[in-house]
Amino acid sequence: MYLVKTPQFIQRHFPNFIWKAPTQEPVLFLTFDDGPVPEVTPWVLEQLEQYNAQATFFCVGDNVRKHEGVFKDVLAAGHTIGNHTYSHLNAWNTDNLDYFHDVRRCASLTRSALFRPPYGRLKPKQAQFLQRHYRIVMWDVLSGDFDAQITPEQCLQNVIRNAGPGSIVVFHDSIKANERMRYALPRVLEHFSNLGYRFAALSHLEETPAARQLVKQTA
Repeated sequence: MYLVKTPQFIQRHFPNFIWKAPTQEPVLFLTFDDGPVPEVTPWVLEQLEQYNAQATFFCVGDNVRKHEGVFKDVLAAGHTIGNHTYSHLNAWNTDNLDYFHDVRRCASLTRSALFRPPYGRLKPKQAQFLQRHYRIVMWDVLSGDFDAQITPEQCLQNVIRNAGPGSIVVFHDSIKANERMRYALPRVLEHFSNLGYRFAALSHLEETPAARQLVKQTA
């Protein structure tokens, strides 16, 4: 069970998390979780390039280690990188200290102060600790591309019907999500481009003293 559109009451309940950008400008923030993987990520980069779109890739550290060349391609294309833990851990089922070490291990590879917890799950004490060191980025719209129970067209409509100015939208550059994401992504890019939208990365969230210090520490 998941919510395609994050309700306002949830966003207000966790005000220290980033859910969307406070703007009425026609801009979307596309994000991609779980990569990089050679079977999917290069195709995503090609689609984004066609629309001069910038995005944010929340990378799994183990995938960065295994697919360093693909990771470098993401960087070379000018996209922003985020931390998605090293082992794609479910925080609810993980000891706090083990979880923090896993996040830190990924940070040593991604050099990013942006963090998105897998499954959007954090225990309160984990959130309290991590938000002192990272900008915790959630989402406004979940495409559902990871869900094998929905059709590719439903995945597309999840985004088209719910995204608007400033929305942070989640896709996955993963093998599991590949079929639905490959259908939805180019159509999302075309649809919102025709409406005058641009596609931006979340790079502005890293421009804080704490973020710069983290990058310095992990360099």
